Amino acid sequence: MGVIHVTDRAGQRHTLEAIEGWRVMEIIRDWGLPIEGLCGGACECATCHVFVAEDWLDKLFPPTEEEEDQLDTVVTKPSSRLSCQILWTPELDGLEVTLAPTGA
Repeated sequence: MGVIHVTDRAGQRHTLEAIEGWRVMEIIRDWGLPIEGLCGGACECATCHVFVAEDWLDKLFPPTEEEEDQLDTVVTKPSSRLSCQILWTPELDGLEVTLAPTGA
């Protein structure tokens, strides 16, 4: 087990225990933070949109075309990702993300 650090929409930082193989969206949701994940991780919406800390971007697999298509439906930054498409592994221990504004 390891951790991810999540900054919520109010600017509060949370350190959450993470389990290998779980989607980052599932970890955030299961700890009770306000992330929707309406499609349940099927990459069919962008309600789990997060901003990944710059230091972590190169450690993630690049987004798929399907993920990029969903990100095109919201206001993004270069660090935007769908948290349902990030599987947590021990190499991501300490991952830092910020919840994107609702509708962004």
